[in-house]
Amino acid sequence: MQTPADPAAPLLVVDAANVMGSRPDGWWRDRAGAAVRLRDRLERVAGAGRPDLPPPVRVVLVVEGAARGVPDGDLVGVVAAAGSGDDAVVELVRAEPGRRRVVVTADRELRRRVTELGAEVRGPRWLD
Repeated sequence: MQTPADPAAPLLVVDAANVMGSRPDGWWRDRAGAAVRLRDRLERVAGAGRPDLPPPVRVVLVVEGAARGVPDGDLVGVVAAAGSGDDAVVELVRAEPGRRRVVVTADRELRRRVTELGAEVRGPRWLD
């Protein structure tokens, strides 16, 4: 995985289980495949940014359960949560206090936890 050399580049952390679960596209039949598709969609964001998140962007996809074997992409890192995916997201946010941090999730409790650490939150549709 290539990460932006700029330490000021924003960090985008994506809660894979929550984002995949927001689309009734059959993801539950192949969780690892759905995580790979999401990782590949995130490659665009890592390379080109978003209107409110200009490049370079360090993108990290947090996976858990059956999706734990998903490898890094070219521009997107994949973190396999040892336990709770939410806890892994919080730890990534906590580890980068000097960087702009954006978390993509619809999970209310996770939103609360990361905003308490100063992160911004976007819902899953923000990625569309």
